[in-house]
Amino acid sequence: MNSYQQLFTPVRIGNCTVKNRFAMAPMGPLGLADAEGGFNQRGIDYYTERAKGGTGLIITGVTFVDNKVEEHGMPNCPCSTYNPVQFVRTGRELTERIHAYNARIFLQMSGGFGRVTIPTNLGEFPPVAPSPIQHRWLDKTCRELTVDEILYIVKQFGEGAYHAKRAGFDGVQIHAVHEGYLIDQFAIALFNQRSDEYGGSLENRLRFARQIVEEIKKRCGADFPVTLRYSPKSFIKDLRDGALPGETFEEKGRDIPEGIEAANLLVRYGYDALDVDVGSYDAWWWSHPPMYQEKGLYRPYAKLMKETVDVPILCAGRMDNPDMAAKAVAEGVCDIVSLGRPLLADPDYVNKLRSGRTKLIRPCLSCQEGCMGRIQEYSALNCAVNPHACRERATLLTPALRPKKVLIAGGGVAGCEAARVLKLRGHEPVLYEKSDRLGGNLIPGGVPDFKEDDHALAAWYTEILKALSVEVHLNTAVDEALCLSGGFDAVIVATGSTPKVFSLGDDSKVFTAAEVLLGKKDPGTNTVIIGGGLVGCELALWLKDQGKQVTIVEALHKLLAVNGPLCHANSEMLEKLVPFKGIELKTCAQAQSFKDGVLEVKSGQKTERIVCDSVILAVGYRENNALYQSLEPRLPEVHLLGDARRVSNIMYAIWDAFEVASHL
Repeated sequence: MNSYQQLFTPVRIGNCTVKNRFAMAPMGPLGLADAEGGFNQRGIDYYTERAKGGTGLIITGVTFVDNKVEEHGMPNCPCSTYNPVQFVRTGRELTERIHAYNARIFLQMSGGFGRVTIPTNLGEFPPVAPSPIQHRWLDKTCRELTVDEILYIVKQFGEGAYHAKRAGFDGVQIHAVHEGYLIDQFAIALFNQRSDEYGGSLENRLRFARQIVEEIKKRCGADFPVTLRYSPKSFIKDLRDGALPGETFEEKGRDIPEGIEAANLLVRYGYDALDVDVGSYDAWWWSHPPMYQEKGLYRPYAKLMKETVDVPILCAGRMDNPDMAAKAVAEGVCDIVSLGRPLLADPDYVNKLRSGRTKLIRPCLSCQEGCMGRIQEYSALNCAVNPHACRERATLLTPALRPKKVLIAGGGVAGCEAARVLKLRGHEPVLYEKSDRLGGNLIPGGVPDFKEDDHALAAWYTEILKALSVEVHLNTAVDEALCLSGGFDAVIVATGSTPKVFSLGDDSKVFTAAEVLLGKKDPGTNTVIIGGGLVGCELALWLKDQGKQVTIVEALHKLLAVNGPLCHANSEMLEKLVPFKGIELKTCAQAQSFKDGVLEVKSGQKTERIVCDSVILAVGYRENNALYQSLEPRLPEVHLLGDARRVSNIMYAIWDAFEVASHL
């Protein structure tokens, strides 16, 4: 029997039976709507692929019920009231395909974002809120909603849910008394300064949420499931200022006692399940947890809600470890495990787990480069490690018309991804890696315990290439002679990059970040890291957690000024963790020399002497493209991929490799 059998037992939400304990957590469906507020083909394919992969309950990303009070622009997210005929038409195609796999699907419906609307998605529309309060991102004051506008939105929820039911959705999820969205802004006293029936007491502040569920039940029937995304704690220190794990602070948002009271009221009002998380946009590394947050971070709060109310509890938040998920269900922490980003990374997660193929589950890195980061910057949902995500039909692999023997130089993520895709298309890739394992920069990068999924991705590539019978040669450097004499039809150069180094005088105690991470060099107990980019900051956290004294010297005015994480949840948390952990930081400073255990640092006209055991260089990487330069004039088909082409991140190494290999 599968050791995770308990995760494959049915569970009920109201009158809806879900075949297993897995839900697809809602994620912003940017790019998945058509101009009339329906689902476009990308959206239909995207959700269907996760149902095909075994997920019991699909919860769509946020859809709107109102585009009048809070304008969003079209197309952006689906909207069930904008053009009901188009929404029902496209929604029906979606739900029928989902149901073919014996899965269920709920439509997540939003009353609006209010003060937390992401500026790139806001356009020129003025932000609204329960009161005239400061916008989360913009230096402007939000407009207060009128009572008539609130009642209009409530009516729109009823209309939108009715159209969802017509389209075949099995239920809806209300978005949300969580994360500080518009309905949550009404519920939290910090944001709600009203003196009418929607302000003051907790019951008044929850009136908006109560009227929504009552309106939906009136329009769709008492037995139509209505669930709620709910945060019992906000982690707000102040406006635009959130708390870190382990930090002592005064909660300005919703704290646990009120979270318990509110949960009881909300269930009494008619909500059939609570989808639990914590956090807010003021502390959105809780709501969108990066790798710096522990796995399963919402479990204590889900358990609390399970003990508070008598409705099913859903729990997400880095729950991709199947042992953790099984234990959570077995011990009554939650009834359903929600997987968001893990299902972006691998839509077949549930089926692979059920059939015992856990080593073939492609891991999520919690990097948020392809999902939350791209939503934030480009209004597009994707995945860093899975180029198919949200592009399933457009990126469908086709068999090679003329199979080729392809040499791949380099076993980092670009080389491995190219080999995987080429093999799936019927080509004959032969991969050469100069070290004794696949993974490239994933190997040093994955050393800190919070980066364990980097090593998991390297292990996944090793397993998948083995399963596909790709010919792999380790401990073998590629030279020009090998490329020219092996009878290859094409060559892919993915030789990566090398750390940038410079001399500080006494270089016997000057190391690269990779040398320290891999244990090749001992930095001592007191070290200075030159470079406050992503590598330098993560290295500093890892060394500090070992009890070392760490100082970061950064030439620019702030950390992560160049090549920082795309998603603010990652970058803001990392920026806050550096001082919180007691790491010293010197910005606008440049290292001058290192001699006799003393590093001289210049800042403006001031020179400072720092006593330290070592200096670690984390000042970036340089493309290693010499092999390509020698081959390019001599071969009819040679491609340059990954860091060897342009030093970037894991996402673009994988995406570029996928693009080239899928058309070679």
